[in-house]
Amino acid sequence: MPHAEVAEAFGAQWPRLLSTLRADLGDLDLAEDAAQHAFAVAAERWPVDGTPRVPGAWLLTVARRWAIDQARRDVRWAAREQDVRAALELPQRARGAVADDLLAMIFGCCHRALDEAAQVALTLRYVVGLPTASIARAFLVPEATMAKRLVRAKKKVAAAGIPFRVPDRADLAEPVAGVLRTVYVIYTQGHAGAGEQLIRGDLCEEARWLAGCICELLPDEPEVWGLAALLAFTDARRPARLDDDGEIVLLRDQDRTRWDAASIADGQELLARALRARRVGPYQLQAAIAAAHARAATFDDTDWVTIRRLYRVLAVLEPSPVVRLNEAVAVSLADGPEAGLAMLGPLEADLAQFHYFHLARADMLVHAGDLAAARVAFDRALALCDSETERRAIEREAASRLG
Repeated sequence: MPHAEVAEAFGAQWPRLLSTLRADLGDLDLAEDAAQHAFAVAAERWPVDGTPRVPGAWLLTVARRWAIDQARRDVRWAAREQDVRAALELPQRARGAVADDLLAMIFGCCHRALDEAAQVALTLRYVVGLPTASIARAFLVPEATMAKRLVRAKKKVAAAGIPFRVPDRADLAEPVAGVLRTVYVIYTQGHAGAGEQLIRGDLCEEARWLAGCICELLPDEPEVWGLAALLAFTDARRPARLDDDGEIVLLRDQDRTRWDAASIADGQELLARALRARRVGPYQLQAAIAAAHARAATFDDTDWVTIRRLYRVLAVLEPSPVVRLNEAVAVSLADGPEAGLAMLGPLEADLAQFHYFHLARADMLVHAGDLAAARVAFDRALALCDSETERRAIEREAASRLG
């Protein structure tokens, strides 16, 4: 089916086509317009003429020719027509050059001069290729609002002189960390818990694709492989996270036969690749924790001692209150509820408005036999939670645990 082939080509070629055009033409807006024109022409011509033998080269040629025509018609580009024409004469790029262009696009969209929301929106639009309407749904805003945000973000890119280039290896650590953080935020946005659609599988899949793409582009960075492993292990649980009525199923109650075995196998392979570098980082540790969950046939079979040790190391690398909260949960399950509760005390000032903190406390108090205090903690979690679906899950959990 020709139209299906155009759609398949879009998924395969859009990021590389756009990144190559941006590198050639030096302008993100012009590159996007040229890429969209090329796919529009493909939708008209491929059903009649057949799909070209090398779709990517065909699309690139059509896009470059259109850019020259625009340069002729638009006085803003008159002075650059020679440069645009020179781009048309470039031979088809070697694979490495195209990979560099795509990596440069990723680093540009995730530049630290942009705020997190702008980084995510730009990455979804220009690297992943999601339409503005889909990005708007992810952020629970109208399409027009997201379109304005993208315009403002592109203006910030231009005003700040944000470079679309691959940093020198000596300066790579901070930019890579920013890229990985953006990919992780895209994945977590798929589990935002706001609105009626609790899990956005499309965002989860795009984040996994993006992580895999960066693994290919930066094969010597173990944290890249660690993030890809973490997303694979976490995403394996997606089929079991909701019941048939769309209600949340907690980890201890999930049907683990519904976990995706192929994703778990991917995660194991990716984590092994990361650990071979012997440069352990936070994403690798989180992936190892997720792997420990994946190995357990039931919740009661979970190796909480190993998870506790991994969280202890993670807390050294990333000493955030949320990491310490997760460590406290692991401690309570490995060493008893009293040990976990003792760790919660110093965290309360930072996490008093975080409903998961009170849920964790409620669980520990139930195990400790203090049901009255557990009820207070459940009530506090309910008061702080703004998702109706999560609130119903908390109410069910409280009713079950408190009798």
